[in-house]
Amino acid sequence: MTRTISLLAGIILLAMCFCGQAASADDQVSVPVLVYHRFGPSVADGMTVTTPVFESQLKWLKDNQYTVIPLRTLVNYLRGEGPPPPPKSVVIAADDAHKTVYTEMLPLVRRYGIPVTLFIYPSAISNATYAMTWQQLQEVQQTGLFDLESHTFWHPNFKQEKKKLSPDAFQKLVDTQLTKSKAVLEKRFGGKVDLLAWPFGIYTDELEKSAEKAGYVAAFSIDRRHANKSEKIMALPRYLMVNGDGTKGFAAIITGRAAEKKPTPH
Repeated sequence: MTRTISLLAGIILLAMCFCGQAASADDQVSVPVLVYHRFGPSVADGMTVTTPVFESQLKWLKDNQYTVIPLRTLVNYLRGEGPPPPPKSVVIAADDAHKTVYTEMLPLVRRYGIPVTLFIYPSAISNATYAMTWQQLQEVQQTGLFDLESHTFWHPNFKQEKKKLSPDAFQKLVDTQLTKSKAVLEKRFGGKVDLLAWPFGIYTDELEKSAEKAGYVAAFSIDRRHANKSEKIMALPRYLMVNGDGTKGFAAIITGRAAEKKPTPH
């Protein structure tokens, strides 16, 4: 009897150790989230990644057996609502809905069959000459490869606005930017918009609370490191991609060998 009890105790202890190791391994899962802005045959500005460079990066991912997963899959895991992403996972996003997302990025997304999250500020759509139209956004959504999420309503610099406005006026601006973008996109495309990219990568504790209150479940900065469960859910890091990353720098980012550096605001 004593031997049986000892054996059972040993099995329980072993199971507890195994579960502890599994939980520890789960907590260490980290995924690079890459954010692009503009594409084209040549570098037009600091936020442009040329189309050939972007394609070379997608080819590198494919050749090295990486999987581009939906951002939602990562968010669900980080919120404790889904399983860990598979090994060698990567997320790709694009901010602003620049017209080259439609002309340059879309054909490659289709060719490689990868999911992409677009963070949009609706005031520019079908208004600004550099932005996509509502019809183009509808078309990319219908591919089933693009998730359309919020980048506030008109991309304000919250740091500058806070200096200019009274506390009440600033809070009103923040609430409008967060809720109006969400409402417009949900009305246009259906479904729920609950992911947010902070304009210029600016976030504070107060802004994060406002985003949660507005109904967002996760928000993203441009802090250059992999996303994992140790990060704040309303300020998850992303790598702001520039043309100079090329393929070699891109590989260093994906594999975690890239040195952390201060991102350029956008």
